[in-house]
Amino acid sequence: MSIHIAAKKGEIASTVLLPGDPLRAKWIADNFLKNVTCYNTVRNMLGYTGKKNSGERISVQGSGMGMPTLGIYVNELIDTYKVKRIIRVGSAGSLQKEIGCRSIVLAMGSCSDSALNISRFPAGTIFCPTADWKLLRRAHEIAKKMNIKVIVGNNFASDKFYDPSDTWKEFAKYGVATIEMESAELYTLAAQKGIQALTILTVSNNLVTKEELTSKEREQTFSDMMKLALAI
Repeated sequence: MSIHIAAKKGEIASTVLLPGDPLRAKWIADNFLKNVTCYNTVRNMLGYTGKKNSGERISVQGSGMGMPTLGIYVNELIDTYKVKRIIRVGSAGSLQKEIGCRSIVLAMGSCSDSALNISRFPAGTIFCPTADWKLLRRAHEIAKKMNIKVIVGNNFASDKFYDPSDTWKEFAKYGVATIEMESAELYTLAAQKGIQALTILTVSNNLVTKEELTSKEREQTFSDMMKLALAI
């Protein structure tokens, strides 16, 4: 066991879906997996392992909000449980008028205002966190086959949920598609530790038009994103 995940050896699959919301993890396990076991309830950050319709084992683990919290779970999943592939399935805000609610975005890169990478790399340098190309390409190809419309774009991972300075507007000018709070750290840790990572986001609100989904809708209505993630 690790400090924050109570699973025993072998209880977590080599591929993990990583929603921020632990209740979304439960919803995924209840609605998309078979023969499910709950391997973690520590701090109510729920984790489950089950089987897809194909019979392949897969796990789903809540990661919480923000990059420092996500980093705890990603480090432990990789270092203690030898996970090889992590697919974040999260919600995001749209920074572009034409990208409306329930749009699905594959994040090929993730800008950030976080100090985490500033502290990792030499002063004056900037690391560019990116998705694993094979996973990104496969997700795009499978989405086409499933007739699920996706957008491949850049993401902005922010440490600030409430930002009165509206920093996002500067990133929007450069064509960045979405804003959320986790993907830059996921991509950085995946690169550091040599595993595959991809972020799939469903737009829950649009910062330009002010369109917005409810908390319950964000938790339980992102079916296309889950079907795509499981198909990868």
